[in-house]
Amino acid sequence: MLIFLKQSSLVTAILAWFAAQVIKVITVVVTDKRIDFGRFIGSGGMPSSHSAFVTGLAMSIGLNSGFSGETFSIAAVLALVVMYDAAGIRRAAGEQAKILNQLVEEWGKQNYKNTEVHLKELLGHTPMQVFAGAVLGIAVAMLRYFGI
Repeated sequence: MLIFLKQSSLVTAILAWFAAQVIKVITVVVTDKRIDFGRFIGSGGMPSSHSAFVTGLAMSIGLNSGFSGETFSIAAVLALVVMYDAAGIRRAAGEQAKILNQLVEEWGKQNYKNTEVHLKELLGHTPMQVFAGAVLGIAVAMLRYFGI
């Protein structure tokens, strides 16, 4: 059972995600001098936990099963799609939410009917946040595989 857990690609992916989320909480503590446990489950921010999760999975599969197999190919393609989505589509949606929230706020000042729903702005990632998450995922997989 312990050997399964040691080489489990799923466990590696979860550990990479967990590490990214912990780093986000620590970053808020250092930069904003406050504890925000919401960052632990929230999306967006540095590093990308989505990127860490999928690259940790792909790297672990590659290390355990080989980089030339179909399983690694599927995991690598999945990782690329998720990272593209995080830095592209989800980031654009977050930027649009920011603009819509500003519009609603401005209209509210002019006695327009205001909505009680504040759109979530922190959805996606910058390319650097995606890259940092990918590096973290690879590092976690290598640490688990090589036992460094």
